[in-house]
Amino acid sequence: MMVPKWVRDEKETAYIIDGKTKSNVPICALGNSVAIPSHGLTAEVIEVQSIKALSDLGTEKIKGKIVFFNRPMNSEKIETFKSYGAAVDQRYAGAKEASKFGGVGCIVRFMSLRSDDFPNTGNQSYGDIPKSQYIPTAAVITNAANLLSEKLKKNAHLKFYFKQSCKQMEEVISYNVIGEIKGSTHPENIIVVGGHLDSWDLADGSQDDGAGVVQSMEVTHIFKNIGYHPKNTIRVVLFMNEENRGRGGNKYQELAQKNKENHIFALESDSGAFAPRGFSFETDNANMDKILSWKPLFEPYLIHSFTKGHSGSDIEAITSTKIVKAGLRPDSQRYFDYHHAANDRFDTVDKRELELGAATMRHCCI
Repeated sequence: MMVPKWVRDEKETAYIIDGKTKSNVPICALGNSVAIPSHGLTAEVIEVQSIKALSDLGTEKIKGKIVFFNRPMNSEKIETFKSYGAAVDQRYAGAKEASKFGGVGCIVRFMSLRSDDFPNTGNQSYGDIPKSQYIPTAAVITNAANLLSEKLKKNAHLKFYFKQSCKQMEEVISYNVIGEIKGSTHPENIIVVGGHLDSWDLADGSQDDGAGVVQSMEVTHIFKNIGYHPKNTIRVVLFMNEENRGRGGNKYQELAQKNKENHIFALESDSGAFAPRGFSFETDNANMDKILSWKPLFEPYLIHSFTKGHSGSDIEAITSTKIVKAGLRPDSQRYFDYHHAANDRFDTVDKRELELGAATMRHCCI
């Protein structure tokens, strides 16, 4: 498949200008952002808590300014993915919406519950606005977001400077990677287990989603080691391009339809290598009732949290007549400490928790 190629290039620089004082700020460009000319961008800042707030303020108050989205993830929710989902619209669509009101730049409080010096990136989109209206956008760390907010309360006319050299290149060819064990009884029935190969460029992406890739391969490895030959075909799919438009999942579905394949189950691991807790399922009520009847088989291993909900972005496109989809759900409390940031490295992965996640996926595929 052809996939987008976006290059960060030189490290970004930024600082708050408050009178004669300059305060350096760690930032990173958001994925697919445009660059800033070599002299950088300096402008006054207007702080907002939501995209809706832009229309409330209007063009008169926004034009010529850098829009600062400062809505934090909600730390009161136990399920941190819900906190992320409720905040991420400002990262994904903030620049597009700010541009409509004359904003010249956009900075976004980064998507994390942790206060550190590792800004995290992630995909953003300009949607269907003309290229002439694209404005640069970057993530700013929590500590700096708090500092900027406090300074704005005292000086509404302070300025912010940032510079980034990122660029959008021509699309390039890339690939999904696939391996399978043919089913002994019903090889025509396909069970997919998978994660995605791509990661954002700040680190090696061990949590997002190196862990899911390893766990998916380990499902078939476990079956080989214990001498178990599954009745249905087990197919491991390592998807490409989940982070930036999901073309790997779409291409897989395109070829599955062309080959008239019958998928009965799809399982994705894309929530980090933390201690597994269970699964979220996308299915009808009849199948969900049957799944719930299996909880006693999972309870001894403390992996019996069975809920209805999103399964995974890579497998979202897969359709079959009666397919059931599931997402591995580990404990999520630490996931956004590393998500899309420079500290998402191999040394953050606990070997035991990684293995427990792989065994949990295997448990779900028998």
